[in-house]
Amino acid sequence: MDLKGKHIGFGLTGSHCTYDQVVPQVQSLLDAGATVTMFVTYTVKNTVTRFGDGRDWVQKVEEMTGNSVVDSIVKAEPYGPKTPLDCMVIAPMTGNSISKFANAMTDSPVLMAAKATIRNQNPVVLGISTNDALGMNATNLATLLNAKYVYFIPFGQDVPDKKENSLVARMDALRDTVESALDRKQYQPMIIERFKD
Repeated sequence: MDLKGKHIGFGLTGSHCTYDQVVPQVQSLLDAGATVTMFVTYTVKNTVTRFGDGRDWVQKVEEMTGNSVVDSIVKAEPYGPKTPLDCMVIAPMTGNSISKFANAMTDSPVLMAAKATIRNQNPVVLGISTNDALGMNATNLATLLNAKYVYFIPFGQDVPDKKENSLVARMDALRDTVESALDRKQYQPMIIERFKD
């Protein structure tokens, strides 16, 4: 699928340790000719961690796309009826956002944009990054694996010897997954080996 002329929404949630893997994928979509609109949660915009200041990450993606991020539910709502997205990406997607999305909670701009995209019967691509995907969140992951219009960037256990319930997507497969999702196909293989000795 050619991404030229496609309008891609790109949501960042609070898995701060994966931003350095995810943000270059925004540029990959832009390089392919897509228009990218960035959506961020409150946590992304207002948290400082050892992985950086959220405001700096926001500034970086705003400079890349040339547009301000969508940072409120009110600003996100028009991306359903008025400004539809061809595809919505959420990467990284935390366990917290997985649980909310699986249970139809739309309490952030990112989840509102995802809900709006599904309303328009367009694909939502998830790049999961969570320490409890195979624990308490496994039931929510299963719900999303069976959800219509939802596609996954290939994922696997990142450090099973230390965090046995953790799953993280291979973010460099984001563009390929988006292209497949626009063709209504799950990019394969979906479950991969990420951990190496």
